[in-house]
Amino acid sequence: MQQQDRPFLEVSDVRVWFPIRKGVLNRVVAHVRAVDGVSFTLRQGETLGLVGESGCGKTTLGRAILGLEPVRSGHVLFDGEDFTALPERRRRHLRRRCQMVFQDPQASLNPRLTVLELLTEGLRYHRLLHGETPEQAAGRLLADVGMDTDALYRYPHEFSGGQRQRLSIARALSLKPQLLVCDEPVSALDVSVQAQVINLLLDLRDKYHLSYIFISHDLSVVRIISQQVAVMYLGHMVEMGPVEAVMESPRHPYTQALLSAVPVPGRPAGQRIILKGEMPSPAAPPPGCPFHPRCPHATEACAHGDVPPLRSLPDQPGHLVACRLLN
Repeated sequence: MQQQDRPFLEVSDVRVWFPIRKGVLNRVVAHVRAVDGVSFTLRQGETLGLVGESGCGKTTLGRAILGLEPVRSGHVLFDGEDFTALPERRRRHLRRRCQMVFQDPQASLNPRLTVLELLTEGLRYHRLLHGETPEQAAGRLLADVGMDTDALYRYPHEFSGGQRQRLSIARALSLKPQLLVCDEPVSALDVSVQAQVINLLLDLRDKYHLSYIFISHDLSVVRIISQQVAVMYLGHMVEMGPVEAVMESPRHPYTQALLSAVPVPGRPAGQRIILKGEMPSPAAPPPGCPFHPRCPHATEACAHGDVPPLRSLPDQPGHLVACRLLN
């Protein structure tokens, strides 16, 4: 049983590198450092919003936590058990407790299966029907996401984008997980449908005491659904803390630039922070602080030494920033 003083999920110094191969012998000549030394904790019932530019590594991190991408080094602990070091049989059991909601429901739902088959596939594989018929189990899951049982014998292409995402959420709930990794689950939906899906996720979190890792570009959505927020840049965490603290008082220059790009009625256009250049390639990250080539406050010291670690701010305990200028 989970202890109250121990986080449900602990991610410790996780690295996910993808090899770059060249030549006739297909030798590894370099690596894409998609995730490069990320650590955080998550308690049961808590939501961590994960934000950053495209290519920063947030989706790769979510997939690595669930074992969908191989971890080069580091540890992912569920209730104190190291997921990365477990034998496959035990790892398969833990996977039931952690599920993913993908960005594109049309691509993630098998078009050849009916809704009944989609929602009960995992239940049959893990033998979790426990006396229920498949129709009863699928009907219960549909009710959880606000859909009727007349959907049971239809196929994914017969539904709208919002309905397909509800089916994806229902499928993720089928194994009664404790953690859902939501990879931009509303980015492909209309604004009105986005609000419905966000409200659904909030209701399900309260009903089943779920933990979420919520990956998104939309900072306004992250603010609504998250208690904690983490900002990633080039495979590293650069700022993390309570959502109100980070959103109202961002301390890392990259977080400040991200938030300045969010449209706010009445805010002068001159307050927008325009970053110079492009994000460097994760196959050839810069030395020192990974953000220093684009940082408006960088000094010569920022370009040397190791990557600055996340450290708590003296005036805001629990608000962590990876910046030499603040530590």
